[in-house]
Amino acid sequence: MAAVPNGNGINGHTVELANFTVKDAPIENLRPLRVVVVGAGYSGICAAIRIPERLRNVGLTVYEKNEGVGGVWWLNNYPGVACDIPSHSYQYSFAPNPNWSDLYAPGKEIQQYLEGVATRFGATRFIKTSHRVERCEWDAVEKKWKIKVTNMTTGETIDDEANVLVTARGQLNEINWPDIPGLSNFKGKMMHSGQWDPSYDFKGKKVGVIGNGSSAIQIIPGLQKVEGTKLSCFMRSPTWISSAFGDQSMVRLGYDPTITSFTEEQRQKFREDPELYFKFRKVFEDDGNMIHDSTIVGTKMQADFQAYFRMRMEEKLASRPDLLKFIIPTFAPGCRRLTPGKGFLESLMEPNVDVIQDPIKTITETGAETASGRKVDFDVLVCATGFHVSSPPSFEIIGKNGMTLAERWKPLPESYLSLAVDGFPNYLMMFGPNSAIGFGSLTKILEAETDYVVRVIRKLQKDDYASIEPKPERVRDFTKYIGAYFRNTVYMDKCKSWYRSDGGKGDWIVGLWPGSTLHALEALRSPRWEDWMYEHTDKDGEENELRWLGNGWSTTQIDGDASWYINGNEVEIPFGAKPEENPRYKARPWSY
Repeated sequence: MAAVPNGNGINGHTVELANFTVKDAPIENLRPLRVVVVGAGYSGICAAIRIPERLRNVGLTVYEKNEGVGGVWWLNNYPGVACDIPSHSYQYSFAPNPNWSDLYAPGKEIQQYLEGVATRFGATRFIKTSHRVERCEWDAVEKKWKIKVTNMTTGETIDDEANVLVTARGQLNEINWPDIPGLSNFKGKMMHSGQWDPSYDFKGKKVGVIGNGSSAIQIIPGLQKVEGTKLSCFMRSPTWISSAFGDQSMVRLGYDPTITSFTEEQRQKFREDPELYFKFRKVFEDDGNMIHDSTIVGTKMQADFQAYFRMRMEEKLASRPDLLKFIIPTFAPGCRRLTPGKGFLESLMEPNVDVIQDPIKTITETGAETASGRKVDFDVLVCATGFHVSSPPSFEIIGKNGMTLAERWKPLPESYLSLAVDGFPNYLMMFGPNSAIGFGSLTKILEAETDYVVRVIRKLQKDDYASIEPKPERVRDFTKYIGAYFRNTVYMDKCKSWYRSDGGKGDWIVGLWPGSTLHALEALRSPRWEDWMYEHTDKDGEENELRWLGNGWSTTQIDGDASWYINGNEVEIPFGAKPEENPRYKARPWSY
């Protein structure tokens, strides 16, 4: 047993060193870690950019089951699919696109944008498409995730492992087929909005459409215009059709809001004058973030929205009081996802469209039979019935003590800040439960979640932790906060919505962040490490919480800038400045 020199120790006490030795690594402790990300949509692409950009000695693989990147924008290619918020806001803040053809860009253009960003920022180096994750299980001994993957091109089964597992699946990923008796009996063509067959010729066909959510609102006007079609639209729920989300911003900018396409000359100005384009984008970001008050019950903004939307819908459906009576809701605007629905109401009044409010009793071989006994035949059935939202991944995730995520999420999906779940160490989620937003910049929230994931990985690496997971009591606290926050919001009004639990009919909000976009950004900006539990790596049999201090050396003395703390950019950094605005961060992003 050793003692400190002179035998006096600290305050007269002998310090026993036993078998303790310093860790033979610089203080930065860039020990190798491996990260696996599941999904290459908006979230997964962002992770594939940020992780290698801001971390060192971290191996990364992103598995994507589809043949290309883009997530929901790869899956959805139905006619009329488009962004229903301004495209100039629906983009990465670090990759502004001055070339959007329309304020509400078509889906294919969004997918091409994502593909271009992934290529330009080097994310494609880490993405393996046509690779479907089948199973993930936490190994409590090795402190790693054991992952089974299928190469869908070759059929090969791959055994992989990772220190950190990140699911970036998105909330609109797992197709939700309608739960209607006899659905499998239909002998005609059947497709889902998220599993479209672009080769099918609708010309001259009788078409049944189930649903009147955001997908149906875009699909119906397109199919109505196809020569010779006859549409039977089964709609059980009323819905608000809002004005276009960018109308007021366009007016503020001096544009005609009825003209949403951009000429080549306009796009060239944006390309040549980044400051002009920045100011243009800023207006849409500001306006999107400033209408949060419309989500609170009893506010003037909520009342004004409702009055305006009602007036516009009454104007468009003035000649069809039967439709007007059915389609205008009694619930508040925003309880269901608001959709502008360009041309939707007009299409419902066309002679080749029949709106059927009677519930479907059963699907037959040739069509449908309603509850009242009416029989409707069609050649093709389009199910615009959305996705399973905030559900566990389609593959099995097994945490500590053999518990699956599906079991943990009964009856409700719980999380810590939508990012992590107790009982599942080193498991992080992007666009998990309660990640979406009613109004504001969703893509910026996804970037904030990515930055949080990066910080957690760096925490594991630098502080020499083997695992990290949120404390159960903090998960419970967030659940309580969610319930309390949403009490006084329009989301709890009497409507069916993908925001809600139990397939849209429950009394709990599972889809939305409990607050505004700016609220989410602040909540995620700086982790509260005291809300987490940790397991240390092997310390050679000696418990010492500060072994991460290493061997007394810094990496900068070995292969870095040995005087990084002076760099000619010693300027005062304003409070609240972004990390990338800090000269030190620019010099050493991996230390961030």
